[in-house]
Amino acid sequence: MKLNELRDNDGARKSRMRVGRGIGSGKGKTGGRGQKGQKSREGVSIAGFEGGQMPLHMRLPKRGFNNIFAKDFAEVNLGAIQKALDAGTIDATATVDHAVLKAAGLARGGKDGVRLLGKGGFSAKLAFVVSGVSAGARAAVEAAGGSLEVLVVVPAAEKAAAKKGVKYKERQAHKASFKA
Repeated sequence: MKLNELRDNDGARKSRMRVGRGIGSGKGKTGGRGQKGQKSREGVSIAGFEGGQMPLHMRLPKRGFNNIFAKDFAEVNLGAIQKALDAGTIDATATVDHAVLKAAGLARGGKDGVRLLGKGGFSAKLAFVVSGVSAGARAAVEAAGGSLEVLVVVPAAEKAAAKKGVKYKERQAHKASFKA
């Protein structure tokens, strides 16, 4: 076989159907759209439209709640950390934080940091810097002789309220300067 003889298998590349190109093509005239009516026209998007009647997705009652202030933690179990230590992907002498766990492939996501959970066996003496820890995980780390530093995460609502308060005070001071 030579380079100039390389080609796809027969039927591997199928060209698209060109509609509306004469009766001989088999998809001429109406172009596979049937005849007349709104759906035979161009630029129609009527998915979910019920002719002016209230659509089903709007008639059904809404359920549930999405908390916009919920914290997004990467949850990591102590058993998984112990496995990574045994495999050598985590250095036993360094402090274990979000970056170390992410590099080891244990923490996915976690916009607001890492939360330690106590599932699995744990016996290593490690220093952790995390955003949250369960009671079981805290007990297991301290029993193994390790240390925990829990970072304080300020909720977004508190940040917004503090920022709003500062802006309000600045605006009042600015108004007072004009009156004087």
